[in-house]
Amino acid sequence: MVGPLTDALAWAVVGLFLTGALLRRSDRAGARGATVGAWVAFALFWAALVPHFAFEQKSFVEGFLSLAAVPASLYVGWLLHSGRDSLFVLSTAVAVMGVVYLPFETIPAVTVAGLSLPSPRYVLISHTTAQTQWAMDLLGYSPTLVEGDQGYLNTFKFVTEGGHVILFSIILACTGLGSIAIFVGLIAAVDAPLSRKLRALAVAVPIIYVLNIMRTTFIAVMFGKQYMQWFVDEVLFLFGGTDPYKVSFYLSDRVISQVLAVVALIGITFLVIRELPELLTIVEDVLYIVTREEYDLREALDLPDESELGPGAD
Repeated sequence: MVGPLTDALAWAVVGLFLTGALLRRSDRAGARGATVGAWVAFALFWAALVPHFAFEQKSFVEGFLSLAAVPASLYVGWLLHSGRDSLFVLSTAVAVMGVVYLPFETIPAVTVAGLSLPSPRYVLISHTTAQTQWAMDLLGYSPTLVEGDQGYLNTFKFVTEGGHVILFSIILACTGLGSIAIFVGLIAAVDAPLSRKLRALAVAVPIIYVLNIMRTTFIAVMFGKQYMQWFVDEVLFLFGGTDPYKVSFYLSDRVISQVLAVVALIGITFLVIRELPELLTIVEDVLYIVTREEYDLREALDLPDESELGPGAD
């Protein structure tokens, strides 16, 4: 997020998606109108984030994806308006994703009856920082843990042989919450027995958790120890940077980690679908949005019909 306005817009988008999901069974026309409006608002939200990802974060992957999400969201809204009702499932998934993610992004620390309660963001960042520190200790690296610019004890301080100080901070984007929210939303949105939904979560969440700690540890070590100072001038030019010490960060995070994260999400999706084939409805809709061609993935992936999956109850 980039500020209070985008936070407010995000909550408005989620509110519209939730309204559409709640109206779906009782007022189809009202649900359609609310959900189409949600997709239009979602396009505006992604448009607002493009400069943040592309120019402030200097992330080509996230910048491209946020830019592509603008016409994609408008196209989904148009398809839903035109009668492609299967997209209600994807819309419900987005609503659940927002409900999972936004409290960690927007709810501040509070004081109740004189007791100061930390924000959800602080709790998650602190936990990820501790796990990353543990992993680095196992590998023989022991940077100093110092307070970051958010007031959290979430920043690793490395010192190069030449005495230059390098700081690497764990922020909310480093916690794996976004990926976990995606799968929670997808799994919650489909119509399937609770037992299989829980099995699907048991596949996705631990894998994301472990891979995320590996990712933060990899970036911290590569950046902190300056192990990827390759093609310095070219990388700085490509990312519009001026600090040569950040080349290892650009390569380890913005290139290697983010590309591998996309690959990992695709792999996790395949594993989850083995437990919850109902997710193919969403995957097929996404493929249609991208290619404008219909797909029948159940037969292509040799997955069982729902009648062959065994009994279960919500």
